[in-house]
Amino acid sequence: MSDRLLWRGDTLPATAGRIAVPGDVVSELDAVVAALDRDPLPLLVLRPEDFALKASRAFMREVKRTIDEGPGFAIVDRLPVDRWSLDGAKAVWWLLASLVARPVAQKWDGTSIYDVTDLGKPPGNGVRPDVTNYDQNFHTDNSYNNVPPHYVGLFCIRTAMEGGVSGIVSFAAAHEEMRKRHPELLQRLFQPFYFDRQREHAPGDVMTTHHPMFERQEDEGGGERLTARLSYFQVKNGYKLAGVDLDPEGKAAIEAFEAILNEPGLAAHFHFEPGQIQLVDNRALGHKRTAFKDWPDAARKRLLIRLWLRDSGGRAYNG
Repeated sequence: MSDRLLWRGDTLPATAGRIAVPGDVVSELDAVVAALDRDPLPLLVLRPEDFALKASRAFMREVKRTIDEGPGFAIVDRLPVDRWSLDGAKAVWWLLASLVARPVAQKWDGTSIYDVTDLGKPPGNGVRPDVTNYDQNFHTDNSYNNVPPHYVGLFCIRTAMEGGVSGIVSFAAAHEEMRKRHPELLQRLFQPFYFDRQREHAPGDVMTTHHPMFERQEDEGGGERLTARLSYFQVKNGYKLAGVDLDPEGKAAIEAFEAILNEPGLAAHFHFEPGQIQLVDNRALGHKRTAFKDWPDAARKRLLIRLWLRDSGGRAYNG
């Protein structure tokens, strides 16, 4: 297991993963927005090779290296969204993210860029927590799919009136705490659980998946790495949909692990600012958001633009 991922939030340097956007990158992106405002194109046809992005390419290589060889995340600080159109900001984000890995569908209908904003619904089967203002558990995005994204990216356009604090946690660090405290339960996390698929599948298809939360996989260097597909919320719903009871050992294991993830000091927390980008390795880190209170004015509502990135499998939702 890589030592670079064995970090705790209370000892992680404030500068960890943070990368300032250079002026030459901003100049290139200003030109992209101006060109697309003048001559619009559909977002899904945009490719980095169609624009002059020399500085941006070098910058995003640094961002990717920070994630892959550093703490598993990067916080890009920050882009001038206050002077860009929303369509222009989305185009910039699509192009920058494409320089890290390939954007892929986030819904079964092929939706590939996704607004994370409160739609006023309570979370439940068919309602993802990211379109509510409720508190979230630490999770990996699309934990219940065949091929979850490698990277998850969030681009902040507007923040909430109150709350909505972002949290990220290292599964490697949490795994080590679990090994020390509950060795008799740890192996259960490497065995299958039922997950709710959130109705993101073809009509009549099975509504659950069945797979472990943790797996050990060979990394690029021939070593072993821990990968996670974790969602306490989707597991609880998955067992209801499957019509079976979660076994006592499985229940004890996920509750013990949840308690570790939420212990003060293990996770890192930060407040999003407009123009910031958060990119995380979705196999290595969990993320969450606290509950929030939004602005009454719809034009000021909290809005993050999410992209899922992976170079394995197909572009379609099921990979």
